[in-house]
Amino acid sequence: MSDDHYLSVLRGGGAEAGVPALLAPLSGVTDLYMRRIARRYGASAVISEMVAAAELALGDAESQLRSEGAGVSPHVVQLAGCAPEPMARAARIAVETGADVIDVNMGCPAKTVTGGAAGSALMRDLDNAERLLAAVRDAVSVPVTVKMRLGWDEASLNAADLAQRAERLGLNAVTVHGRTRQQFYKGSADWTAIRAVVQAVRIPVFANGDITSLSEARACLAASGAAGVMIGRAAQGRPWLVGAIASALAGQPRPEPSREERAAIACEHYEGLIALYGPAMGVRHARKHLASYVEHAGPGALPASERTRLLTTSDPALALELLRRAFLDPDDAPLESLGEAA
Repeated sequence: MSDDHYLSVLRGGGAEAGVPALLAPLSGVTDLYMRRIARRYGASAVISEMVAAAELALGDAESQLRSEGAGVSPHVVQLAGCAPEPMARAARIAVETGADVIDVNMGCPAKTVTGGAAGSALMRDLDNAERLLAAVRDAVSVPVTVKMRLGWDEASLNAADLAQRAERLGLNAVTVHGRTRQQFYKGSADWTAIRAVVQAVRIPVFANGDITSLSEARACLAASGAAGVMIGRAAQGRPWLVGAIASALAGQPRPEPSREERAAIACEHYEGLIALYGPAMGVRHARKHLASYVEHAGPGALPASERTRLLTTSDPALALELLRRAFLDPDDAPLESLGEAA
């Protein structure tokens, strides 16, 4: 697939159909049901939560669940690892089970990941990073992309170098989070610094970091010159947000979901997690999502005692009742919007 065609697919059609907005991979968050909902509401593409390549290559059941993509198209699987051979094997497995795109994680700042020389730790050894990308590129025929940070720290801002290596290997796109690894999520994402990567390569570059609204997406695009945006934490509890921003950037704004629609989305997500992971594990997995949905339901969505019950109950029926109440009980409480009229 050519880079132009890859970009047009994300735009939903012709090359002039709009600026892509993608749902970022979030470990423990962008599960199958969140991705299905986000894609249905217009996200240009949705990326799986990070999958450990070595574990997927060994047939680990939880890794298989993380890489599941039934009902999602295009199905993008993000792999993390530090050695070429397991990454290549995992990429082949992912494609054999339906992946349309493989994304390589070189941006995760978590100590549990960088301590194993994976994620953003690969930006400290670009030769190894290049070997890893080459192994994945050679292993599969589908598009391969890479997500990175600006560098390991302020003294080694080498994202442009890594992007150029990726381009020479035939990768189809790059995403850059506008922070260094040492910043983790502190301070503000530097969208302007992403422009150096955009100017260094011809393949599409997507900008990521601190995009929570339409106005911020537009500001990020102006500052970075990127081909599109990737939205992460802001979509938790609002899986419709990425599609709403994509539609507005394409000049086709859509109405905000009503309270009833948001309640239905939250319940669909919760019930999906129970189905995917089973009742015991699904309830635990869902709690972070329940907290986010209630947070975005508006001020006074649930009394503190009921919010505590929602986040601690093991009874799915009670959780669904409280979740619906969070959205449907408030009287004229304002709903969050995109942050700017389209």
